[in-house]
Amino acid sequence: MAGVLDSVNQRTQLVGQNRLELLLFRLRGRQVYGINVFKVKEVLQCPRLFSLPNSRPVVRGVAHIRGETIPIIDLGMSIRMPAIPDEELASSFVIISEYNRKTQGFLVSGVDRIVNMNWEDIVPPPGGAGREVYLTAVTRLDDKLVEIIDVEKILSEVAPLMEDVTEKVLSKSSEQDRGATLPVLVVDDSSVARRQIERCLTAIGLPVVMKNDGKQAFEYLKELTGDGSQATDHISMMISDVEMPEMDGYTLVTRCKGDPGISDLYVMLHTSLSGVFNKAMVQKVGADDFMAKFSPDELAERVMEILDQG
Repeated sequence: MAGVLDSVNQRTQLVGQNRLELLLFRLRGRQVYGINVFKVKEVLQCPRLFSLPNSRPVVRGVAHIRGETIPIIDLGMSIRMPAIPDEELASSFVIISEYNRKTQGFLVSGVDRIVNMNWEDIVPPPGGAGREVYLTAVTRLDDKLVEIIDVEKILSEVAPLMEDVTEKVLSKSSEQDRGATLPVLVVDDSSVARRQIERCLTAIGLPVVMKNDGKQAFEYLKELTGDGSQATDHISMMISDVEMPEMDGYTLVTRCKGDPGISDLYVMLHTSLSGVFNKAMVQKVGADDFMAKFSPDELAERVMEILDQG
């Protein structure tokens, strides 16, 4: 599995087609889980782990891989499952991934295969599952349930990010008089990401409308413009994640830019797909901007700059 990204250029052809490729893996048990291949740098047999003083139990240690020292997180432990026993580490696997500008390894019991899927076949977790469920989506494959883990929620607990806008940036915001600014439409399937973005934008005085996926957002925009008005009469800009069930961010942008009532709306893709992310994808679907998650100051300053440019 060590060369899963050898054909990344071919995968750019999936952009705008509402498709993705999932790397399937298992934790302890028979349940199958998935992670977007674009977030995977490498998959390898679990290397030798070195203890990390004062780290959380979920961090099983660090590994030295290709010149980097990478923390290895027991993915099962992070979602309240039993830890992989020490004697099983040698037969386990590590998925090296890049999220939110950081590289980490996820320790899993086994790695299965890569599958090509349509985002329309991937749906949000069942209603009533509760806030403590570590899932952003589920799908079915070969009559089996595949669960897609909310990695951003896990990382927010293992290594919390700074979520507050600094006083320096807040002072810039207070100097600007934007009057009655129209709401910013935020689209993200992760409850953690939605909370982080909303906290950032409200800190600089901006109203926010939240939607959980691209389908919800596009239907909302079509409803706003159903009377013949423009989306820009109702929304100042849209900030959208890329990976979302039912309709991904690329497809959302493609549909918005192809709709006369919505095409003028400024769209920023805001995603944890950072290191392996190809900016040509943003250009292909016609997004106006791209920013890697998550820096509250960078996001706040960029949004203020966009709105001030009008």
